[in-house]
Amino acid sequence: MDAQFWQATAITLAINLVYAVVSLVVGVAAFRWIDKRMFPEIDFMEEVKKGNMAAAVFAGIMMLFVAVILAGALGK
Repeated sequence: MDAQFWQATAITLAINLVYAVVSLVVGVAAFRWIDKRMFPEIDFMEEVKKGNMAAAVFAGIMMLFVAVILAGALGK
């Protein structure tokens, strides 16, 4: 294996890491925006801390849908 192979591998790794970080930031921002716009009177994190399993499941499903939408939008 030569230096060109390792250079290409490092570049691919860097691109994938940047993609992952951008996806994470956009996903969290989208989740927080949806949370505040659609459910301004419900604090899901506080409800989860109180042991409300329905709020935990709903928040998890919202995060899953945001991830699916982002994956389609970013082309992966």
